[in-house]
Amino acid sequence: MATPTAVDRDARRVPVRRLTVLYDAQCSLCTFVRNWLARQRQLVPLDLVPLGSDEARRRFPELDHGATFEEITVVGDGGQVYRGAAAWVVCLWALAEYRPLSHRMSTPSGLRFARNAVLAASKYRGAYWQPQPAPMPAPVPAPAPGTNGWTYPTPSVCDSGCEPGSAPA
Repeated sequence: MATPTAVDRDARRVPVRRLTVLYDAQCSLCTFVRNWLARQRQLVPLDLVPLGSDEARRRFPELDHGATFEEITVVGDGGQVYRGAAAWVVCLWALAEYRPLSHRMSTPSGLRFARNAVLAASKYRGAYWQPQPAPMPAPVPAPAPGTNGWTYPTPSVCDSGCEPGSAPA
């Protein structure tokens, strides 16, 4: 009698009909990949939603949205959550031209390759994307004591070329 070597996910009972890819709209690499995904022929529709957005929080209230900033996250319409290398593989699986590659990437050696690709992308993202605080306006100097804040510097030479305080000849 044969025993199964892997747990059956019962894919026939819970098929994946749609995937939501959470991407960082502030990251140039992430938006490049988002645009690339949008241009591909999709066997499974991909919804591309900025991570941490109101839309992402509305769709997935139970999801740890803080973790989505750390690791690529894809959510299936049946509640499946894919992170890291598995998220990249499921994105490829959704694309007509890349589905055969996704099957090769789902093997142990393929997942190692996918994991290294994800780590390289994360390293790039970490090196080139740093959240920038909003710029602080330059402080306005306080007016000098005894003034109302308005000053007018006395010019060293008047418009006619005379020295200040001298009478015209």
